[in-house]
Amino acid sequence: MGLYVKLVAYFVIICHVWDMSHGLAKAVIILSGGVDSTTLLYEILDQGYDVHTLSVNYNQRHVKELEFAQKTCRKLNVPHKVIDLSVLGRELLHNSALTSEDIEVPEGHYKEENMKLTVVPNRNMILLSLAAGYAISIGAEKVFYGAHLGDHVIYPDCRKVFVDAMRHAISLADWRPVELEAPYLNLDKKDIIVRGKKLGVDYSLTWTCYKGGNRACGKCGACRERLEAFGGAKIADPIEYD
Repeated sequence: MGLYVKLVAYFVIICHVWDMSHGLAKAVIILSGGVDSTTLLYEILDQGYDVHTLSVNYNQRHVKELEFAQKTCRKLNVPHKVIDLSVLGRELLHNSALTSEDIEVPEGHYKEENMKLTVVPNRNMILLSLAAGYAISIGAEKVFYGAHLGDHVIYPDCRKVFVDAMRHAISLADWRPVELEAPYLNLDKKDIIVRGKKLGVDYSLTWTCYKGGNRACGKCGACRERLEAFGGAKIADPIEYD
């Protein structure tokens, strides 16, 4: 019986090594449907992960971004879950221009003070907690999210100090640790798009505009940053603007 137990243990170890060597380690990515998370999805797929995507409806004004996330997942044939937490935006996180119809989405550059109106209180901690729970439940080893350098100006939950704190917390959330990765933390959106071009990212299947109209407005902070990034990368933005 002792020999049998040892053989089973060796088999489990060999299977784990086989999976790792063939790039079958599981990962969960928070996919918004925007440029950053979509590029990151392509990148971690290219690295060989067995990727599971998670999108969240938190009653965001630009909820149509989730439609684009779904289109990308269908194109890449990866699992996609959408969690309906719209009650958060209606009842708890409603003091943001992204979740309240009573607050107008500001226009201009991200560095302008009025862009702080687009901050959704504690959004990323909530999303990362969900992603960590999902990762634990399916045996994934990593959680990815696309926070980048341009987010640091106005979004507190995209700063390195926040990522480091969440990485530590998530590693303690279960007996089997899950690792948080934010590989774009020191890259700006232009750098991300350059990487995306090499990966063959279909940016026509991404949505960025905070106003969530039929076409991107081209004036809100998200659109301005996107346009500047594509221009800086010398790549044509494939979506239409008003």
